[in-house]
Amino acid sequence: MPGPRAARTCALLALCLLGSAAQDFGPTRFICTSVPVDADMCAASVAAGGAEELRSSVLQLRETVLQQKETILSQKETIRELTTKLGRCESQSTLDAGAGEARAGGGRKQPGAGKNTMGDLSRTPAAETLSQLGQTLQSLKTRLENLEQYSRLNSSSQTNSLKDLLQSKIDDLERQVLSRVNTLEEGKGGPKNDTEERVKIESALTSLHQRISELEKGQKDNRPGDKFQLTFPLRTNYMYAKVKKSLPEMYAFTVCMWLKSSAAPGVGTPFSYAVPGQANELVLIEWGNNPMEILINDKVAKLPFVINDGQWHHICITWTTRDGVWEAYQDGTQGGNGENLAPYHPIKPQGVLVLGQEQDTLGGGFDATQAFVGELAHFNIWDRKLTPGEVYNLATCSSKALAGNVIAWAESHIEIYGGATKWTFEACRQIN
Repeated sequence: MPGPRAARTCALLALCLLGSAAQDFGPTRFICTSVPVDADMCAASVAAGGAEELRSSVLQLRETVLQQKETILSQKETIRELTTKLGRCESQSTLDAGAGEARAGGGRKQPGAGKNTMGDLSRTPAAETLSQLGQTLQSLKTRLENLEQYSRLNSSSQTNSLKDLLQSKIDDLERQVLSRVNTLEEGKGGPKNDTEERVKIESALTSLHQRISELEKGQKDNRPGDKFQLTFPLRTNYMYAKVKKSLPEMYAFTVCMWLKSSAAPGVGTPFSYAVPGQANELVLIEWGNNPMEILINDKVAKLPFVINDGQWHHICITWTTRDGVWEAYQDGTQGGNGENLAPYHPIKPQGVLVLGQEQDTLGGGFDATQAFVGELAHFNIWDRKLTPGEVYNLATCSSKALAGNVIAWAESHIEIYGGATKWTFEACRQIN
């Protein structure tokens, strides 16, 4: 053991190091070094290199602390910005929720729901809404023109009287829309006025749709069960049609339909098929500025369709599970093909097939921004790939055209909801 003198030497050395370093740099360590009795202990410790090592360690620690302080300050600033943005989002969400309740008379949104579903109106800007209402009015006018043509061939004073009444109501609605556009351009009106005006106009439109549908029922008895089309006049999350029959397990398919739309951006979702555990088992969608896509088990292929010109177009998609080979036809001509689209994945059975909406849950979870706007007809599905000749017969309304052996287009197979309407199919009449 070291004697008393050696102990005093260690103590003095520790005090020397503490005085030279600890005061400036915080935590220290004590180094005990044996030196001659007559030597300068502090100088000897420096010569031994201990203090230099200590200073180096302290400087490193100090640099680390400074870096951590800078990181903390940066994180605080980020947290502050995120908190501000979150507050704005929560404030906007509260305002939107209140507006949705005012429009839908309380709505059906459940606590904790992630987004709007059936029963609420879409939350589109006022200008876009007015544009959609204008398109709806144009659609109603077209239907009235068809009814007028029908009434000439089948004279009926009751039909003519109702037609004149509906025409008068449409004229009134057009004046309301024009007035609202002028108000918006002048910068007048607020959110409350927009909501009240929209509720009034949409209520009148719903009434018109019902009256016209009743009038069109008079034509139903005079047409075959497949000569009809579905109309989705507004981009909402409550207008849709449901196919009563589900799909079987399929290792290949062809799906064909007639579409007419001028919606932009994106025509929406003509159809979606969801099964338990997979909402995107089979979906056709054109969303935003993206091209139209076909989804199979959440795998995607981009399609070459261009159909939002307000004209009728016939489209077909064929697919086989072997290598995931697909083909796309527009107006009877093949425009694209590919492979590796969900290869060796059969289409699952016992799902829900919806026209006009994209499903986020089985049979629901609709999003207005993905809704189809336009007309849809002759939706057929086969459990095999059709030949190019068979597709051409469908696109040209040939008498040789086949009906789907899995889903055949018939009024008895379709249920409609939310104001979507049925009326006489016109595309084949135009072709022939």
